[in-house]
Amino acid sequence: MPAGRRGPAAQSARRPPPLLPLLLLLCVLGAPRAGSGAHTAVISPQDPTLLIGSSLLATCSVHGDPPGATAEGLYWTLNGRRLPPELSRVLNASTLALALANLNGSRQRSGDNLVCHARDGSILAGSCLYVGLPPEKPVNISCWSKNMKDLTCRWTPGAHGETFLHTNYSLKYKLRWYGQDNTCEEYHTVGPHSCHIPKDLALFTPYEIWVEATNRLGSARSDVLTLDILDVVTTDPPPDVHVSRVGGLEDQLSVRWVSPPALKDFLFQAKYQIRYRVEDSVDWKVVDDVSNQTSCRLAGLKPGTVYFVQVRCNPFGIYGSKKAGIWSEWSHPTAASTPRSERPGPGGGACEPRGGEPSSGPVRRELKQFLGWLKKHAYCSNLSFRLYDQWRAWMQKSHKTRNQHRTRGSCPRADGARREVLPDKL
Repeated sequence: MPAGRRGPAAQSARRPPPLLPLLLLLCVLGAPRAGSGAHTAVISPQDPTLLIGSSLLATCSVHGDPPGATAEGLYWTLNGRRLPPELSRVLNASTLALALANLNGSRQRSGDNLVCHARDGSILAGSCLYVGLPPEKPVNISCWSKNMKDLTCRWTPGAHGETFLHTNYSLKYKLRWYGQDNTCEEYHTVGPHSCHIPKDLALFTPYEIWVEATNRLGSARSDVLTLDILDVVTTDPPPDVHVSRVGGLEDQLSVRWVSPPALKDFLFQAKYQIRYRVEDSVDWKVVDDVSNQTSCRLAGLKPGTVYFVQVRCNPFGIYGSKKAGIWSEWSHPTAASTPRSERPGPGGGACEPRGGEPSSGPVRRELKQFLGWLKKHAYCSNLSFRLYDQWRAWMQKSHKTRNQHRTRGSCPRADGARREVLPDKL
C-alpha cells in the first residue's frame, strides 16, 4: 500500500514496460555490476533499502572513456520503464545523478530494478531497490492437534500486513519450564501463515509458542501463547452423516452419524452440533443440545421441503482435561426432504363429530397451539417426546374433567318439545 504522495518517479514505474522484459529478473538473477559488460560503470548506493515515502539520490559513474558512454548519453530505467529525463542531472562527464522522491513500496518482493543504460540501450550497471515497511508484531496465533502427537498453528502477519518486502516468519516453541527453543519446519500447510509440527511433542506439559517476523527493515515478535496439547485437540468432521424421513411425519427428519475414528483409542467424550437450512436459503439454524449422541431428530420442519444438514464434533475430557476441545470443520452437506402434507383442505373429507359426542374443536386448537410452540425449536433429545406424552395425558384428563362438569344442555324432540340430556362420559 503506498505511503505519502506519489512522486513522478514512482508514478512512472507503475506500469510494466513493453520493452526490456528481462530487466524484471535482474534483482532475482543478479543485477549487472561494474565490469560485467562491455562498458564499465557502477551505481551508488548499491541495493539500498528504504522506508516507504523516502527519497533516493543515486549516481551512475562510467569508468574509462568508452564510445557513447558519457554522462550526457546515459539514462535510467526502473523495472524496465524509462524514467523522465528531468529526474536526472549530469554531475560531470562520466557521472549521471538520479533523484527519486516519495518512493512507493517495491512492486517486487525481490526488489525493484534500477538500471543505468548507455545511449544505445545497452545495460551498464544495475541495482536492486528495496522500499517497504518493517514487519509488525504477528497476532491471532491459534493451534490445534488432531492426534495428540502433532500440532498445527497459524497466525496473522499484523494490523497492516503488507510490508512490500520479503518477510520471513518463524514459529518457535519450547516447553514452558525447561528445554530449548525449537523452530517449526513445515510451513504453509494450511495457508500462507501456518506451520505444522508433526511429532516429538509432550503431553501433560504446557508449551510456549510464538512467531518471529524479520525483513530488511527490522524484526518483530508476537506475544507468547501458552497451551497444553490436550486442551487443543480437534477431529475431522463426523463421517457417514445420513438424513432420512421419520415415517410419514411431515415435519421431522432423522439425522445419524458416526463418531470420528481418529480418537477412538483415547478416553474422551464428544459433543456435537447440527446445523440445517432449507434448499433455497443461506441462513443456517444451529442445534446446540445434541450432547454426545450420534443421532438426532429435527422437529418443526416445513412439509415438502428439501433441507441440507451438517454435523461437527468437539472432543473434551481427553485424559481428564477439564477444557473443551476445538470444534471440527462441518461435515459435507447431506440433503433430504420432508414428506408433502396430505392434510385435507376446507370441506374435503373432514370427519364431523356424531350427535351427542363432544366436539374435538378445542382439542384440535390446543394441539395446534402445542405444535406451533414445538415448531419454533428443534429437539434432539427425548425430552420433546416425553413432553408431548405428558401434554397428551394432561389434555385427556382435562377433557374428561370438562365433560363431567359440563352444564346440562337441551336438544329438540320429535314433537318440538325440548328435553334435558347429559353428555356422554368418556
